[in-house]
Amino acid sequence: MNTTTIGDTPQKMERFLNKVPEVSLAFWIIKILSTTVGETGADFLAVNAGWGQGLTRGVMCTLLAIALILQFRKTRYTPWTYWLTVVLISVVGTQITDALTDGLGVSLYVSTGVFAVGLAVIFGLWYYLERTLSIHKITTRRRELFYWAAVLCTFALGTAGGDLATEALGLGFMWGSLSFGILIAVTLVSWRLGANAVLMFWIGYILTRPFGAALGDMLTQTKAYGGLGLGAMLTSAIFLTVIVVLVTAAQLNSGTASAAEKA
Repeated sequence: MNTTTIGDTPQKMERFLNKVPEVSLAFWIIKILSTTVGETGADFLAVNAGWGQGLTRGVMCTLLAIALILQFRKTRYTPWTYWLTVVLISVVGTQITDALTDGLGVSLYVSTGVFAVGLAVIFGLWYYLERTLSIHKITTRRRELFYWAAVLCTFALGTAGGDLATEALGLGFMWGSLSFGILIAVTLVSWRLGANAVLMFWIGYILTRPFGAALGDMLTQTKAYGGLGLGAMLTSAIFLTVIVVLVTAAQLNSGTASAAEKA
């Protein structure tokens, strides 16, 4: 246990190596694919597989709890546990919004606003206690808890915001995907031009959720509903395969790096 200072108050906190991956092109590809799987996977299990919403939520929440325990037990970034957690959070985040919208009849305007406020509160507390929101410094248990709380909220917010844009505002899947893609491109350009890197990261992280959701709906929905008709099962299978390949490569590189460090 090391002693670190948070604000002006010394605290004894467990410290470890950074628990999240470096931001790279592969990071954003896997992130977008995982958000799409969250949308298509939840629909496939609940509808196509016949699980229903209740059983799907129960199973996914249980699996997410197990993944988080595995993630918290690690002392450094481990690709397979990290991305497993992200994929499961994507599914659960989608289900939270769907439960509010479809189950309780909460307006998408309301849920989007509530999740936006919730995320702002998480970021506010995180910065107040830690004086940083950087993902390059997830080196204490408290920062990790804030990080995953923020990630879950971004997925729920992204789902609500995406549904608001594509359904309530009538953009549809194709125009919704294009609109959020443009916003992501603007965020990237802003970062390149010198905008705050931490702020641009989190804006991009939020925007990839509705982009992935709109993309997933465009691929899976029938042509009568404005989609391409690939179906949830095929789309989920393709995207999961790509995720597994990329994460496996990252895991192998991580193992090679660890061996080099020990040598």
